[in-house]
Amino acid sequence: MDVQTTTTPAAAISPKHTFLIINCIILAVGNCGGPLLMRLYFIHGGKRIWLACCLQTVGWPIILFPLLISYTRRRTTTTTTASRFFLKPHVLYSATAIGVVTGANNYLYAYGVNKLPVSTSSLIVATQLIFTSSFSFLIVKQKFTAYSINAVVLLTAGAVVLGLHSSGDRPAGESKGGYLSGFFMTVAAAAVFGFVLPMVQLMYMKAKQALTYTLVLQVQLVMCFSATAFCTVAMLINKDFQAIRREARAYELGETKYYLVLCFSPFIWQCFFLGVIGVVFYSSSLLSGVILTCTLPLTEILAVIFYHEKFKAEKGVSLFLSLWGFISYFVGEAKKSKKNKRKNISSDDDHTKDIDSIHQTIAP
Repeated sequence: MDVQTTTTPAAAISPKHTFLIINCIILAVGNCGGPLLMRLYFIHGGKRIWLACCLQTVGWPIILFPLLISYTRRRTTTTTTASRFFLKPHVLYSATAIGVVTGANNYLYAYGVNKLPVSTSSLIVATQLIFTSSFSFLIVKQKFTAYSINAVVLLTAGAVVLGLHSSGDRPAGESKGGYLSGFFMTVAAAAVFGFVLPMVQLMYMKAKQALTYTLVLQVQLVMCFSATAFCTVAMLINKDFQAIRREARAYELGETKYYLVLCFSPFIWQCFFLGVIGVVFYSSSLLSGVILTCTLPLTEILAVIFYHEKFKAEKGVSLFLSLWGFISYFVGEAKKSKKNKRKNISSDDDHTKDIDSIHQTIAP
């Protein structure tokens, strides 16, 4: 009894839980700030979709700093020579392929943000939870509990409620055809991203090497680098680099703020991608989808504050449903964790009894 009393609090505040919470916060910051900055670029004169697409992943060099710290720490704490690159070839190829898909998906999303208000595009992206849960079940055999099913239903219902006001949400000067094309491109982006999350989880499961957060950082680095390379080639073909100066001079908020938007966007989007990868590593792709959907109402509120978008009763109802679904998911996870802990303790007790019986049998 004394052993259980001393070990249980330590398990409750394990490093895994701490890092999971940190990654959830990072993901929330990126998921709210990224769309707002991208919309800020478009509504004040930005027109280069491939440029906006590239900004989502071009911040990949930021990851080199924590990787350098990890590498230095490994060299000082281990006697073996630390290699500069730890990914096995099949993990490297998988991360590269997922990165290219991510680059294409970023274009779908940027196109939608260009045509739709933040509230509407965020609403549509929230449907990725449906795709994530479906692909998680098919690809990684994600087990559902009554609580996780309830969370999916509530969060989806919140997105549907928000959809009730989208018919009159077309921006001024935007054609009906442009609005519809943005709508369907954003739906496609939600579907592709819902597929990417379980694929990342599957890559971790098939890695055949020790899964550490250093590995997560390297996967993130490779994915963002390949996505950036994909978008850069498209920018060269579309001659976006030559257009940056012209856009800066004509930007409604001024040339300085134009470059500030371009500089801050990669950092915020890197928070988004790093948070997604971290949550998938420390928990599951389903939880990542839940966090993304749960932050939807917060994005809506920020859009109302900064872009003066209307906050109707439907958004209040959606906020309530989203928070309810979020709490439901974590209650279920807490009960599941408690149940697994009891099973482990019971298994240890049974193992101890077996050893005692063996000792009694062979005792003289």
